[in-house]
Amino acid sequence: MTDHQATAAFRRARDLLLANSDDLEAASRAFEWPDVGDTFNWAIDHFDAMAAGNDRTALWISEEDGRQTRISFAEMARRSDQVAGHLADLGVQRGDGVLLMLGNQVELWESMLAVMKLGAVIMPTTTAIGGEELADRITRGHARAVIANAADVGKFEEVPKEVLRVGTSDAAGWQPYAPAYDRPAQPFRTATAADDPLLRYFTSGTTSRPKLVQHTQVSYPVGHLSTMYFLGVRPGDIHLNISSPGWAKHAWSCFFGPWNAGATIFVYNYSRFDAAALLAQIRSAGVTTFCAPPTVWRMLIQSDLSGGAGGLREAIGAGEPLNAEVISQVEHAWGLTIRDGYGQTETTALIANTPGSPVKPGSMGRPVPGVRIALVDPVTGRQGDEGEICIDLRQGRPTNLMAGYLDDDGVILSADDGADGTEDYYRTGDLATRDADGYIFFVGRTDDVFKASDYKISPFELESVLIEHPAVAEAAVVPAADALRLAVPKAFVVLAPGWEPNRETAYAILRHAREHLAPYQRIRRLEFGPLPKTMSGKIRRVELRRAEAAAADAAHPDAAHPQEWRDEDFPELRAT
Repeated sequence: MTDHQATAAFRRARDLLLANSDDLEAASRAFEWPDVGDTFNWAIDHFDAMAAGNDRTALWISEEDGRQTRISFAEMARRSDQVAGHLADLGVQRGDGVLLMLGNQVELWESMLAVMKLGAVIMPTTTAIGGEELADRITRGHARAVIANAADVGKFEEVPKEVLRVGTSDAAGWQPYAPAYDRPAQPFRTATAADDPLLRYFTSGTTSRPKLVQHTQVSYPVGHLSTMYFLGVRPGDIHLNISSPGWAKHAWSCFFGPWNAGATIFVYNYSRFDAAALLAQIRSAGVTTFCAPPTVWRMLIQSDLSGGAGGLREAIGAGEPLNAEVISQVEHAWGLTIRDGYGQTETTALIANTPGSPVKPGSMGRPVPGVRIALVDPVTGRQGDEGEICIDLRQGRPTNLMAGYLDDDGVILSADDGADGTEDYYRTGDLATRDADGYIFFVGRTDDVFKASDYKISPFELESVLIEHPAVAEAAVVPAADALRLAVPKAFVVLAPGWEPNRETAYAILRHAREHLAPYQRIRRLEFGPLPKTMSGKIRRVELRRAEAAAADAAHPDAAHPQEWRDEDFPELRAT
């Protein structure tokens, strides 16, 4: 297959999804993952082809101080060719791992394209990590080069000297990035194999040590056609996504998803989150599609939404399940329904409330085109309407599934797991239920679901009720040891502004939970305080569970939680 044929195959699949952007049933019937042949390079075969003579804005960065940077598609293609040539001159070769520790700046986008054009392997990394973890990532990810800003040079002191350093710093041992712009922009035509490695991502590590995910030249770029469909982004849109560089969601929604469609990526850089300032940017820039994690949506609904949604057509939540209360408040204020979806670092979008589909409160939607989802009982291995979310591989492996996990020796380990030793399913580790209409409802991580009084408890279901109370900004529910019931639900709560962590507030929240939950689900303990999170912002319930287990084993367990309130502390509660 020629480069032109690969481009045409990709475009046909993309255009089919765009033509059926508001008809999931039609898209699912007609869509097949495109066969792009044995060689494929998205940066060349799609992006450069789309960018040729294209003066529309590809990247628009708005700074907090009012500065604006706009780069056209044609200019982005040219700049990435220059950077690719510069990196090649410095010794970066096909197959080399290149760690990118950059913020939301033009260099990030042009470097990702450049590394791709070289046939090297992109390793996006957050600037929030320290030197020890950084050295571990470089070692485990087999990085041969790094690109970083001057502010982060000190973090690389423990990195092996043979690793090529490229950056904005003139520190000893660092090669300057800027000379890339002085060289001629000669187009690259690297013929990468479709199954060559393209990206290595560390998972967020909500329950264990972060795993190292490897994606191919096809699994992420082509796979993100499903993300484009989930976002509802179209050619000419202005798309804003709130996520930090270094995490998979940034590549989902700030790179592949919008640029698969030919949309403008809009970025707003701020030092501290300000809901009013973000809303002003959305309105002034004419943002049409907006994606944000539940934490941001929760902060937005606590601000003034009366100014309207500007030119927004699509409102999207991603990263964690979105509580129904948040969806309801935005719908009431703006007339827009927040659509959320589901996927992992190991995949692209798998399940979603897609444009044009009715949204059921609490549901993450239905499988996106090209993905076969099965709910499998973790014990018996039988399919049903309740179980672990799995990708059904029995009729073939979907394009948007990773190659596997990279172990410390650089060997790819498959994550597929069939009870009979065959690769029947890819198991996500998340539990869900499915209704008669095919809508899937998140229950929780397999590690997070627990039993209380012999009833199965879904933390997410209880947290969704808690978040409906105006005092609750965020909540996490875990089991707490109990002499009678063995375990009872305990809520850790972050309060909304204006609420005090006192008896009155605890009573109000516990009463609200009592009125809206079944007796076996009742929150029987409550503690105020911050929630432990991963660097990507996901709640680490595993740490809360460990703390509760340690407190139960302590000589004086009550002393371990001085801010804890129990339902037995409120005789008036038991009387209701």
